[in-house]
Amino acid sequence: MGGFTRTRAECAEAIEQIYTLFPRVKERRSQVSGYLSGGEQQMVAVGRALMGRPRVLMLDEPSLGLAPQIVDTIFEALVALNRDQGLAILLVEQNARLALEVASYGYILENGRIVLDGRSEKLRANDDVQEFYLGFSAGERRSMREVKHYKRRKRWLS
Repeated sequence: MGGFTRTRAECAEAIEQIYTLFPRVKERRSQVSGYLSGGEQQMVAVGRALMGRPRVLMLDEPSLGLAPQIVDTIFEALVALNRDQGLAILLVEQNARLALEVASYGYILENGRIVLDGRSEKLRANDDVQEFYLGFSAGERRSMREVKHYKRRKRWLS
């Protein structure tokens, strides 16, 4: 469906590129996509989007509910698309570690409000990001409830 406006030759070329990105999709090409695993369906969805030659690819939680190996495959493909084809990718992801590894710039939202933004390297080095989202803490261990209700409100929402 994504290649509706393309010629047959362009579609064939695009499909081969998608098969190169996701060899698993090629293995399953004769199956109905509804019977594929969740990760394989996610690969098909990304491939279908790429058929339309987007300038920006928007993804909402592409890792949600998927096995770590499949998540790695999908994110490796996204990094390759950005690096090799210059495709801009807008990614919404709750897995902060993964998102900050692949992103060049990030926004951290709390209750629908941007509380931090910047280059991914800067965000990864931020003490609050490390404590709240990456699981690192420089000081004593506290419960998440204490951290959420005290530190976040005091630092970001005041």
